[in-house]
Amino acid sequence: MSLSAQDEQHLRHSFKLADDAKQQGIHPFSAVLVDESGEVLMEQVNGYLPDLDMTGHAERLIMTRASKAYRPEFLNKCSLFISAEPCAMCAGAIYWAGVGRVIYGLSEERLKGITGNHPENPTLALPCRTVFMSGQRATEVIGPELEDDAAALHNGVW
Repeated sequence: MSLSAQDEQHLRHSFKLADDAKQQGIHPFSAVLVDESGEVLMEQVNGYLPDLDMTGHAERLIMTRASKAYRPEFLNKCSLFISAEPCAMCAGAIYWAGVGRVIYGLSEERLKGITGNHPENPTLALPCRTVFMSGQRATEVIGPELEDDAAALHNGVW
């Protein structure tokens, strides 16, 4: 399955946000929530800094915001574009918020190869599809997509 032009545009937008974060010294991760008509509803970059919040992943933060603003029935028709595959914690947040579609760039497996056992990102070897398949509502997952571009965001970080 190939990305639609609109999906590619939103995924690349998440890459730009991650790169902007990287230029500010923030871990290069981001998420963009888009409604069914293609309108960007929310954007979020990694929130590890300044408080060293190990749970401050972009996806978890945006899902907290989204679940306060929208009901799961609405979010089920939305897409979340993420620079990297959501970890188990973030996949859980996406599931509980009710987002129906996830499109990501960099796989957890490749990210783990890039970060190693870095203390700021001890990457889990648990694909998001496994988490989503354990739930009672369907979550469509597309990715990895444009993975080389997504991986390049991490050059020089870890």
